[in-house]
Amino acid sequence: MAQVKDYSVEEKLTSLVKLQKVDSKLDGLQVLKGELPIEVSDLEDEIAGLNARHNRIEEEMNGMQQFIEDKKTLIKDAQDLIKKYEKQSDNVKNNREFEAINKEMEMQSLEIKLAEKHIKDATEELAEKAKHLELAKKAVATKETNLKGKKSELEKIIAETDKEEKHYKKLEDAARTGVDERLLASYDRIRNNYRNGLAVVPVERDSCGGCFNAIPPQKQSEIKQRKKIIVCENCGRILIDDELNDSIEVK
Repeated sequence: MAQVKDYSVEEKLTSLVKLQKVDSKLDGLQVLKGELPIEVSDLEDEIAGLNARHNRIEEEMNGMQQFIEDKKTLIKDAQDLIKKYEKQSDNVKNNREFEAINKEMEMQSLEIKLAEKHIKDATEELAEKAKHLELAKKAVATKETNLKGKKSELEKIIAETDKEEKHYKKLEDAARTGVDERLLASYDRIRNNYRNGLAVVPVERDSCGGCFNAIPPQKQSEIKQRKKIIVCENCGRILIDDELNDSIEVK
């Protein structure tokens, strides 16, 4: 780092401007990719939720179908018992036995009616579940189509930007070597303070290019001399003159 300390203020500012422009390029690439990964992740979560709902509905439907089958078995058993009691009623010896058999037959008839009601209710609910299941399937199909498109778009952007990102990363590393550690730390801190990542800004129309606060003529003159690092009193960004800013291009 001893060599870095030998750089003039103008050289440091030049490196800072180049670093800022490179970082802005990298920020732009992140913006291109930034929303798509979130959209892909959201779609994957939605599909997982819909699939879970789909599986839950199927499990409920299977349980209801089993419930209906059990009630049908109960009806058959009750009908068999009624037939059995009807035969027994032909051979009763007294009123007490006759009443007991009739009571059992009435009980089985009630069991049948109750089971039939349960079957009717369950069948209606099953039909409703089937509708929900069909909607869930359609929703999954739609989301999967959207996901496929988003993934394809993201993969395309990653493929297109990967080479650029690697290129700008190299330029970033090179630009950082021309700035001393303290100035670099200040630059990174300022960048992290603002969503647009601008830590180095030119003076435009007598104002800070970051917060648009007015810059006095005397200070503008000092900025153009490039003899010292000057920051905006309002936002803390590092200020540079238009000429220096325009002289540096990043490709």
